[in-house]
Amino acid sequence: MTKIAIVKYNAGNIQSVQFALNRLGIEPLVTDNPQQLMAAEKVIFPGVGEASTAMKFLKERKLDKVLKNLKQPFLGICLGMQLMCRHSEENNTDCLGIFDLNVKQFPPLKKVPHMGWNTINHFNASLLNGIKEEAYVYFVHSFYAELGPETICQSNYIIPFTAGLQKDNFFGFQFHPEKSGTMGATILKNFIEM
Repeated sequence: MTKIAIVKYNAGNIQSVQFALNRLGIEPLVTDNPQQLMAAEKVIFPGVGEASTAMKFLKERKLDKVLKNLKQPFLGICLGMQLMCRHSEENNTDCLGIFDLNVKQFPPLKKVPHMGWNTINHFNASLLNGIKEEAYVYFVHSFYAELGPETICQSNYIIPFTAGLQKDNFFGFQFHPEKSGTMGATILKNFIEM
């Protein structure tokens, strides 16, 4: 059985990721223990919450250094992906800096947060195998990562933004695979089978 660890920190949504993995026959370990995270075959970093509080929690436990030095496949989801970027406008927060991108607040030209089903396109990653261009996935966010060289898929709400990122063993999605039905299950399965 693949040993998957979910990073436990003060951000919501850990349970729904756990349930999504259970549906795929995986019993993940939810932990904030550095040794257990380093020993896991794969690590998932989910999150719904606020950037500065989450980063403070990670730094207090020295998890910021642990996470960015992991060598196994690592997947950030929603706030998890944003925290993998360089800086967030949310309370002017310096993040992990895995991806050299800034996270910005959506301009209030439409209803914010961007919440609900939206399409993803411009694919460029094996993690998206089995997903069709313009597939619908589920988003809930008020902040977004800019487009950049490490963008592996994008979406559009008010402006085009990064829906997925990859650099080496690090992956991130702004949308919630665990809430995105068959499409999301396919992505999680691809990650598990890497």
